[in-house]
Amino acid sequence: MIEIDKHWIGWLKHYVRENTSPELLHTAMTSLGFDDATAGYLVAKAVSRGAADVPMPSRPVVPAWPFHDGYGADYVNDIFPVPTGDRIDVGDREAEVLQRFDKPCVISFANVLSDEECAAVIERARPRLTPSTVIDTVTGRPVADPIRVSEGCLFKRGEDELVSRLEARIARLMNWPVENGEGFAILRYGVGDQYRPHFDYFPLQNPGSYWRMELGGQRFSTLILYLNDVEAGGETDFPDAGIRVTPRKGGALYFQYCNAAGHVDLLSRHAGMPVTAGEKWIMTKWSRQRRFGE
Repeated sequence: MIEIDKHWIGWLKHYVRENTSPELLHTAMTSLGFDDATAGYLVAKAVSRGAADVPMPSRPVVPAWPFHDGYGADYVNDIFPVPTGDRIDVGDREAEVLQRFDKPCVISFANVLSDEECAAVIERARPRLTPSTVIDTVTGRPVADPIRVSEGCLFKRGEDELVSRLEARIARLMNWPVENGEGFAILRYGVGDQYRPHFDYFPLQNPGSYWRMELGGQRFSTLILYLNDVEAGGETDFPDAGIRVTPRKGGALYFQYCNAAGHVDLLSRHAGMPVTAGEKWIMTKWSRQRRFGE
């Protein structure tokens, strides 16, 4: 009998109960480092009581737990969807490129939203705010965590004319399909609120990531849209890359962390620095590898 840490068995059975397909579970196990035969054996064992008929691999390959997150210096960014140049036509206005960085891929913009649009988003979001959550590493469900202190809400994709108009504009800015984007997340940070260093992609070492990736694949990029000028603090910081961006009303910050092979960029670790005066409002668009929700 293969000696497997109960964490793996518990994880597989949890997702069987959640009706996750055996095919996705098999893909998840091989992505985590199991060889194909061992992954097939374990998935069959979790899915069916008749798994005794499945041959046990003679030389099982089982990864250690926990294992390395990401691809470090081996990451190669081989997709550059954002148009080149200092100005980008986004349909109903022209966005200005302020800065571009290669490692990680980070681009800051001005003139993405008008003052009136920023105010309209804040007005619509304010009555819908609830305490922010993070994704549980095992279940993939939203949970409260002191790493992230803010309030937020979600706008459904295409929920009204304003949202649809902004989604179309942002899709042109990023040169990425509207249907590959999650709904807008609107966040408010008060004095002292922050989001400590984290990744926006779904870490492959977390079992909960695979439940999230079933709907559109890995997160590909993030666009943060700044809805107000922050009195003090609230910068977006990339501590491992030495990049820090100050919020500017109507501007935006794009960063990309997934390549064609699905590898992720460790240098994309970032933080929302504490607000020290006033408040900070942002709207975030996370994009996926493929159509979100399918």
